[in-house]
Amino acid sequence: MFVPCDRGGGSASSDFKGFTLLMPAVSVGNVGQLATDLVISTLNMTKVGYFYTDCLVPMVGNNPYATAEENSMELSINAEVYSLPSKKLVVLQIRSPFIKNKYRPFCQTLLSWVKSSKCARVVLLSSSHAYQRDDEQLLGTPLRYLLTPDLEKAVGGLMQELNWKEMEKVAAYPGINDTEKVLHIPGGGITKLLFTESYSKGIQMAVLLKFCSEGDNIPDAFALVNYLNEWLQLVKSEVNTSSQWKIPSSWRLLFGNGLPPALF
Repeated sequence: MFVPCDRGGGSASSDFKGFTLLMPAVSVGNVGQLATDLVISTLNMTKVGYFYTDCLVPMVGNNPYATAEENSMELSINAEVYSLPSKKLVVLQIRSPFIKNKYRPFCQTLLSWVKSSKCARVVLLSSSHAYQRDDEQLLGTPLRYLLTPDLEKAVGGLMQELNWKEMEKVAAYPGINDTEKVLHIPGGGITKLLFTESYSKGIQMAVLLKFCSEGDNIPDAFALVNYLNEWLQLVKSEVNTSSQWKIPSSWRLLFGNGLPPALF
């Protein structure tokens, strides 16, 4: 459930009527989470609350978007909500993995909040194992999208203009029955479940994902956030490059602090 935080003596609003909710799936390479970091940092979004849930591993840490010593000691937890009213954008950032068998309760709680907060649509940033692509998925761009039917009516034409490639369905029983096709997103975490639940509840949802492998996934995050920006135009873009995005201070620690120079 959404818990607003106090800013300047007042409570943050829980009414996001007409807003786009952007969030990551906890998926291979943490690409969605890294891309979400770039959006929050670049747009200097304000933290307006927390998403309280027992479905995620508990965690606490320093402010990942610190810009000065004064705000570096602010605490952050596993699921926080940021808002930018000028762009009708609300972001849910997830920073820890899911507890086993808690996918479905989380999706139900999340979609209940989406409805109660009156969000217009949900955009889920995700990723999928590159090594599990079928022959068709090996062709062209490694970026894909999915739209629920209601959102397809609204923006499907734009996706065609952008020459985006829809996520292909794959054979349910390869080599045995290739005619029966299913949606398969290996390594995608909650992606498929959240998409199908949104579909059944009539919630407008888009999934943007990238095929990738575990490792240094920063380039994948830039590719995914540039893909998002082609559609939502969050930042002014002449050419989609990494320089238009502000890297958060916490990324300095992605691979640790390195070996102390004194050792050499």
